[in-house]
Amino acid sequence: MELKVFFTVFMAVFIAELGDKTQLATMLFAADGEVSKWTIFWGASAALVVASAIGVLAGTLMSEFINERYLNYIAGTGFILIGAFTLVRA
Repeated sequence: MELKVFFTVFMAVFIAELGDKTQLATMLFAADGEVSKWTIFWGASAALVVASAIGVLAGTLMSEFINERYLNYIAGTGFILIGAFTLVRA
């Protein structure tokens, strides 16, 4: 395993997920006193694993048809557009 890549991906996803709507929804489910916290933990964890698997699969498939350099441009442009849209709506 390439530890540098592992920790880069871990930190990027960890920081991106802090305070987002997924974490807030998980906190709301955990606030229910009648529900097992382990059930919430495992359900949220499984959802993130499946979402990540879809991302890896999509990236792998796209890389077969689109040059990695252009994928970086597309991703960067997408992040900029999302940020601009968020600023305009604020």
